[in-house]
Amino acid sequence: MAMTEGLVPITRTYLARYYDKYPLPPLPDATTDLAARLRALSADLAAVAPIAPDEELLEQEAAGIPAHKIDENLWKNREQMEEILFLINTSHRPVALQQKSTPEDAEIVCTLDDIEAKLKDMLKNLEQFQLKNADNVFNTVMTYMPQDFRGTLIRQQRERSERNKQAEVDALVSAGGSIHDRYALLWKQQMERRVQLAQLGSATGVYKTLVRYLVGVPQVLLDFIRQINDDNGPMEEQRERYGPALYTLTKLVLAIRLYLHVSLARYGQRKIEKDDAAVLQQAVVIYTKEFLKFTEFIGEVFVNAPFFISAEDAGAVDARKSDEYKETIIPAGKTHEVILSVEAVNSYIAWDFSLQQGALNMDIGFHVEYISPSGEKTLILPYRRYEADQGNFCTVSSGSYKLVWDNSYSSFFKKVIINDARHISLQLMPCSRSIFQYIHRLSCLVFSTMCCKSYRLITTFRDVEAFPNFRSHASWLPTVSFL
Repeated sequence: MAMTEGLVPITRTYLARYYDKYPLPPLPDATTDLAARLRALSADLAAVAPIAPDEELLEQEAAGIPAHKIDENLWKNREQMEEILFLINTSHRPVALQQKSTPEDAEIVCTLDDIEAKLKDMLKNLEQFQLKNADNVFNTVMTYMPQDFRGTLIRQQRERSERNKQAEVDALVSAGGSIHDRYALLWKQQMERRVQLAQLGSATGVYKTLVRYLVGVPQVLLDFIRQINDDNGPMEEQRERYGPALYTLTKLVLAIRLYLHVSLARYGQRKIEKDDAAVLQQAVVIYTKEFLKFTEFIGEVFVNAPFFISAEDAGAVDARKSDEYKETIIPAGKTHEVILSVEAVNSYIAWDFSLQQGALNMDIGFHVEYISPSGEKTLILPYRRYEADQGNFCTVSSGSYKLVWDNSYSSFFKKVIINDARHISLQLMPCSRSIFQYIHRLSCLVFSTMCCKSYRLITTFRDVEAFPNFRSHASWLPTVSFL
């Protein structure tokens, strides 16, 4: 079996040596100059009409210091792109621009159309960049999971969780929430995940069970996760090296939005001059070009980063192969039964088995039936012969569920199955939080935090009595909805 002792701690010094291989090319000098020029043009427009309160807040943000975290800046840029696209949408433009009243108006419309096209492309690229990173991490973390029904359940839970989170965002929008409100919600969820990620890395309390499920996760990776929120932790090296360029781009997009907001609001009193429109267009060209280069660069850095350790590289594969599977011999003419007791509904019954093959290909009968507390039997999964099978279902009644491997039809051949069957209880915690949610938080956040309903704790039937203190942890587990 491969060992993990050779893995070195993921410290700031260790990451510094890695980042030395990836120097970030500097931004053009014009990036800062254009942001300052747009803020100055916006200030000049205050003479046309007083600055409104929302414009004042926007001006303060554009002149201020951007957030320190890289992922927060990525979300901020995404928010600003959407705000600008909303602002310059044809239906939101001043009437003179909608009607193209003069040749000058028509030229401004062409400029806005060009800006709109560039920002739409950049926004799409950023969304894909963030999704790709989340998927990469999820797939990496999945290598630590036993490749059986638990992995299947995690993937199913991920899909359900994504729908739930989107529903939360949709509900906010339907209630009249603004673009800013939507991104505030997304960032709130993100920060909650970061806190939970640090708790996971500490592997204390309820998280000890989660770490046990992440078969073979190296301690150096857990230590890194524990420090992910620390101001002077390992990730600070990344922020110091790559943050300044991103902060400059954040200030530029804020300046672009500020100028568009102020100038379009006063378009009836003062039209945008040709030279000012040229400054605006140049700022958008440089912003979209450099932001795309930054995301492509940082994406390469993340993909090759030393904290992207697969289970195979960490030596966890062999540990996972033998995880809790049994070898069962079923003589000719006999059956093998596993009875799982369920005390509450909305739990899972899951199984995974395969038949050891010899010179002849063989199969074995398999079916599942429910036995009520009164002894009445109901067929859940009809009888069928399999060489291997993996499946699960959600229970709708308490009682006993009997899984039967049937070799009664064979007169001469015994069958050997490698199998695992479980009752996965969903009733251990009143906040009904699933352990798979935490595993997916690890997948979506270990690196999305560095770039861009109640759940229930899930355990096996062998673990139900082993963790009596789960209930005491429920009150401080926040409800989030992004996974």
